[in-house]
Amino acid sequence: MFKPSVFSRNYKPDTSGRKIVDREPLVQGLVPGGGCNQCVICPVNSCMVAETLDKRNQNWFVRAKVANDLIIQVGDSSFHLHKLPMVMRSGYLNRLVFKTSNVERGTCLKIRIDNLPGGNKIFELVVKFCYGRKVDLTADNIAPLYCAAHFLEMSDDFEEGNLMSKTEEFLSFLIFSSWKDTFRILKCCESISSWAKNYKITKRSSEAIAWKACTNLEAFSHEDDDMQCFSVLPYYVEKSKVEDALDNWWFEDVSSLRVDHFIEVVQSLKCKGMRADLVGSCIAHWTVKWLSRITSGLESMTPKHMTHQYVRVTTECLIKVLPAEEKSVTCNFILHLLKIGFVTKINSDLLNLLERRIAFMLDQCRPLDLLVRNYGDKDSVYDVNLVIRVVMAYVSIVSKSPTPKLFAVGRLVDGYLTLVARDENLKMNIFQSLVEALPRDARFCGDNLYRAIDMYLKAHPSLTEEERMTLCGSLEYHRLSEEAREHVKKNDRLPVKITARFILLEQVNMMRSMTAIGSNYRRTKTQAVVRVNKGLGKGWMNSQKELNLMTKEVETIRGQLNDLHMCKLKLQNQLKECTI
Repeated sequence: MFKPSVFSRNYKPDTSGRKIVDREPLVQGLVPGGGCNQCVICPVNSCMVAETLDKRNQNWFVRAKVANDLIIQVGDSSFHLHKLPMVMRSGYLNRLVFKTSNVERGTCLKIRIDNLPGGNKIFELVVKFCYGRKVDLTADNIAPLYCAAHFLEMSDDFEEGNLMSKTEEFLSFLIFSSWKDTFRILKCCESISSWAKNYKITKRSSEAIAWKACTNLEAFSHEDDDMQCFSVLPYYVEKSKVEDALDNWWFEDVSSLRVDHFIEVVQSLKCKGMRADLVGSCIAHWTVKWLSRITSGLESMTPKHMTHQYVRVTTECLIKVLPAEEKSVTCNFILHLLKIGFVTKINSDLLNLLERRIAFMLDQCRPLDLLVRNYGDKDSVYDVNLVIRVVMAYVSIVSKSPTPKLFAVGRLVDGYLTLVARDENLKMNIFQSLVEALPRDARFCGDNLYRAIDMYLKAHPSLTEEERMTLCGSLEYHRLSEEAREHVKKNDRLPVKITARFILLEQVNMMRSMTAIGSNYRRTKTQAVVRVNKGLGKGWMNSQKELNLMTKEVETIRGQLNDLHMCKLKLQNQLKECTI
């Protein structure tokens, strides 16, 4: 283990504007220093010692007893160096120098390196190391320096204790011992993604995070005094607060990762055997943090650097790593992913996959789970079209293999309709499409559907009589309760034809009931015999007369209702002519 200690640095300002670093005592090997999880390294042997390292603007000059004979251009900085200390430790520079060894005597050899991991700041540390000066290693520079050491081929084959082995030792120590430093390493890998992936830094860091998250979680949750381990889960993760604190202390740190590193951590979590519901909740947590403010046009995304293509690729990656286990993710979260998928136009196969997955979950959902907000000002508050697609996917699945859970989905859809019916911006054709998305036999009782239609009519008083008639066409008399039927007869928001139809059906039912009472049917096992009670013959005849009178009254009422309807139409036409 590295014990914290401090190496002092002395800086002397120079009147010429140069910054001169005093020559420091050489310390061989790997030396602790600079604070917790920080160390100082220097080579075991050095063939040339630099007296000073001067920096003028963007140029570095190494002063020694021998004149400079090598200039290396890295980015916009030039390093005036010596061949010997550089080629003795770097196989890459060794080849470049000897390939161009035909330079005239007395002139400096110039080499340009354009793709060095970490750029000129990291090469600055490489130069110090080659000249025998101490180099501070931290979690913020170890990843690019490790990649630069591999790029320059600074292995122990050239000299024992070279930069590759030194950085490997400290990198392994940080990844194994420090939770926070592992995330700092991954953060620094963002600018050198391809190198970090090739040299397996991201893979090793991701596996370490997954291992620590899957092990005794509390052992790592208090590693640092300032470590914020406990996070607030998205609203759709339903557990007790105590269980959350024990299970998801790592969510917030993992959710700070860029998407490619986050995906790699998720894959490692799966390989290490993390519970599927925790993996799903972690993905949901990351999605809420990064993609929750996307608008329909993607004009005001957060963060600002997110482009349309970035969000689309991110969404596709998240869908691909979703755990397949049942109840590992919530219906509401998948609906939000589906919404983002439609906005960003992701792969159609992935959209169909999400639709089918939600369809299989519908019978276990609540109406609130289906609420997904729209982003446009002129759109309805909630995205009803999204729910229509999911319900249609469910119907296509059920049509192939009927299920008794159809009634549960019918109740769910009717409950959802009551939640969105008051929205003034919800168009009637969309509302009607959702009503008709389910087959008629999906509703055992139509009371919730009637309630939703009545609420929609109340919120949209400007609908024409024809539109009201179309909307109420899904109401069926025999599926309503007695209480709902009584309400229909008194409801002036319903079309006249619907009210009249329900009154007529009510009268027909009454006639059938009275006819059934007036007759006494008895059946035996061998034959059916209809016996009429002789003592009730006179009463039965009186009942028949009453039924005939009621039938005439119903016909009269029907005629009156038709007359009223015609008068109403004439008045509407006259009103239109007056307004014109």
